[in-house]
Order: sequence, then C-alpha cells, then structure tokens
Amino acid sequence: MTEIKHIVFDIGKVLIHYDPNLPFSRIIPDADERQWFFENVCTHDWNIEQDRGRTWADAEALLIADHPEREEHIRAFRKHWREMVPHAYDGTVELFNGLIDEGRDVTMLTNFAADTFVEAREIFPFLNRPRGVTVSGEIGLIKPDVAIYHRHATDFELDPASTIFIDDSLPNVVGAKAAGWQAVHFTNPEKLRDDLKSFGILN
Repeated sequence: MTEIKHIVFDIGKVLIHYDPNLPFSRIIPDADERQWFFENVCTHDWNIEQDRGRTWADAEALLIADHPEREEHIRAFRKHWREMVPHAYDGTVELFNGLIDEGRDVTMLTNFAADTFVEAREIFPFLNRPRGVTVSGEIGLIKPDVAIYHRHATDFELDPASTIFIDDSLPNVVGAKAAGWQAVHFTNPEKLRDDLKSFGILN
C-alpha cells in the first residue's frame, strides 16, 4: 500500500453539523409545508449553485421571481444560515487536530459558498489550522467533478496516490478515487479512526 502523506478533509457533516431544518422548523412550523418548500423552492440543486459561486443576491432574485409570495422564506435561508451549523463533531475534530499536532499534512476540500465559509471560520476557529483549503465557491468548481480534486492536488502539491480524502458523500468519495486519490466514506468518528488505522495513519 502506498504511504499516505496527505490527508484531505471535507467539512460539512464531517467536521461540522449542517441542517437547514434547524431554523426552518421555526420559520415554517408545519412539517409538510417545510418539506414542500425544500423540495420545490430552496432546493438542494438551488443551494449547490451558491457552492459553485453564484451570489446569494442572484440566487434569491431567481427564486423570488418564481415564488414572490415566498420572498420572506427565501431570504431566510441565507439570513439564518448560522443556525444551520450549530456545532462541530467533537470526535472528528479531535482526530483532525491530533493529525495536525503530529505534523501531518492536512488540508480541506469543501463544497461551500465563499461568504458562508468566511463565517464558518469565525464560528469554528479550528478550520483555520490546516495548511490550506479549496472552497468550491471561490473557484467555480464543485465535488464530485474530478477537476476540483485535480485543482486541489495541483494547488497544494499533493501526490494523488499518497493522498487520502474523507467525505460523508459517496459520490464525492468516488470522485476522489477517479482523480487517483485514496478515499474513505465518513459515517462517524469511530469508523474514521478505524479507517485511518487501516491506512497506517494512526497506530
């Protein structure tokens, strides 16, 4: 097995929790109506375009044109974003910090809107510790597009075969492997610890 020299973490649902239902359970109390809103208005596909670099102003204007009666709810998505990221995953952060403290080469690769990532770094200072980060919203590429993995490897001078990627999304894990990286699917910190041991990164 190739020695792992570079460890790359995803952020959302690996290091920090993310759930739009947290503020919206208050904003749209009815569960059926809330589900309809997320399936038809502020959808995952709509939100991912902010991760690709679209501005929130453009994103909101697009939806408000089609759903003017929902303007307040549409604007609430960005307005109450901080409530969607209420806490870090302590077990993963412990592993993350431990690897950095050992002198391991740790970077991050994330699908994140550029402006909300600035806020995330304020809320969770440990996000400032790695050698660097590739933020999709800053470069106009998103996982699982193989191009974003190549970009990260080039920018941070990573040897793909010696790189391991950790992500909660299976398609993103597949994308990393297509780029020539090693990769593991994150489900919980205990499994991640075992995965890192299997790659010889932890004893």
